[in-house]
Amino acid sequence: MKKWYAVIGDPIEHSLSPLMHNTWFETQKIDASYLPIHVKPQELEQAVASLKLLDAGGWNVTIPHKEKIIPLLDVLDDSARRMGAVNTVVRMADGRLKGYNTDGLGFVRSLEEQIGSEKRQLRVLIIGAGGAARGIAFALESTGYSAISICNRTVSKAETICCELSQNAQALSLDQASQELDDYDIIVQTTPAGLKNGSFELPFNCEKLKSTAIVADIVYNPLMTALLKEASKKGATVVTGIGMFIHQGALAYSYWTGNYPDIVAVKDKLLANLGGN
Repeated sequence: MKKWYAVIGDPIEHSLSPLMHNTWFETQKIDASYLPIHVKPQELEQAVASLKLLDAGGWNVTIPHKEKIIPLLDVLDDSARRMGAVNTVVRMADGRLKGYNTDGLGFVRSLEEQIGSEKRQLRVLIIGAGGAARGIAFALESTGYSAISICNRTVSKAETICCELSQNAQALSLDQASQELDDYDIIVQTTPAGLKNGSFELPFNCEKLKSTAIVADIVYNPLMTALLKEASKKGATVVTGIGMFIHQGALAYSYWTGNYPDIVAVKDKLLANLGGN
């Protein structure tokens, strides 16, 4: 029987996950397909039951379901348990559902693919305090980044993540982060701001952004978000979301199939689809 996989989220029409995974299936001659499924928050429990009933081999989880899906799963990988968020579900041989988080490691691989691994002593500011922010914060810390701050509109959410990190991380408001922006060397934007179907507003005032800063955005469609455009104008190094997208997807693909895919060829195909901008 042909295997099938999916990505669930709200919104979902912007996702290039089907193009990426179906390309990998075709390249590796695996008889499988990957589908986008629009799941509203109130439909999540029913959707998970349906995916299981219809024998999906696994699926990716995107905004806004990464945290709320946890009670609906049978087992959590250590990464997902520690981060409190799931972006990949694997249907195990016994039928149970196991949750993983590949966001964090995918981001770190993407970041260091561009800037190298010699900058782990730099000060990092993470914008947002959702599932992606949590995953990235833990992955950065476990990789050796030792000075992490998190800013969010609701500061208490940032404080929760900071308290769970093993180091003395700092929680900030968006206004405070804006005023202290020149204290940070690496800025990581993890909110949906900039999504093709979302808001294009900047998360905060970037007047104090340093020209030597490294600015990353996990949104990949559009490739150059409002924040990255502003950072580029100031001479900062920008890291688009396409690298994280590919690396987190490659990890998920390897959990489903046991094979690690070619990330170079698929990047060219995705960039062509995005128009290179």
